Amino acid sequence: MQPEPILEIHHLHKSFGAIKATDDITLDLKPGEIHALIGPNGAGKSTLIGQIAGWIKPDAGSIRFMNQDITALSPAQRAQLGLGRSFQISSLATEFSALRNVMLSVQARSGSSYRFFKPVASDYSLIEPARAALATVGLEDRANIPVSDLSHGECRKLEVACALALKPRALLLDEPMAGLGMDGTEAMTAFLVTLKRTLPMLLIEHDMDAVFALADRISVLVYGRVIATGTVAEIRTNAAVRDAYLGEIAHTGKAHPC
Repeated sequence: MQPEPILEIHHLHKSFGAIKATDDITLDLKPGEIHALIGPNGAGKSTLIGQIAGWIKPDAGSIRFMNQDITALSPAQRAQLGLGRSFQISSLATEFSALRNVMLSVQARSGSSYRFFKPVASDYSLIEPARAALATVGLEDRANIPVSDLSHGECRKLEVACALALKPRALLLDEPMAGLGMDGTEAMTAFLVTLKRTLPMLLIEHDMDAVFALADRISVLVYGRVIATGTVAEIRTNAAVRDAYLGEIAHTGKAHPC
């Protein structure tokens, strides 16, 4: 028996003027899987993630999470239900330490207001789960380093730690490999393989080697529409996908120039 989806998107539409960024998209995310979204730049991937996270209001359609309609809920309400997100563009507070950034995520989970001064620094109810999240991504030794002094790869890991601190039931990942070198990409891929055992993920990623290594299913977006959904093997051999996006990826593993 197939497990019930943890996240369901039904007939979602979003237009910006004459541009259909999301054109009747229906897809889901099942427990224990990574469902990757791929497609050329401008295909509507980040717009779709923005609607799922609650930052962009869809024109039509519905989004269900944990069997609850969340279409009208705010991003904070969705996060409190357990829908986490890692951003394509960093949302870290660069003047704070790695630990303080994760502590703020722990605090946001509790629904309390942000406190930037001494009470936060000595609040063990924030410190302990924040340190645990840092340990999960391998940054426990960098806890007291300002974000401005972290490497790009460390910042990507820290963004995931901030998302994990929210205790999500599912995670939206927007290009976690962006800007990482080969070693960083391999390390992040290995980490996400381990993480998916307990946390299903909807993944946007341009690095096709990483996508093929991680994804249980792949949906291909072109001009706001899903043109195919399937396993890695099915997507590799889909003629329409090759024509629209993959090109020689199926044979070389190299990313499409788009």
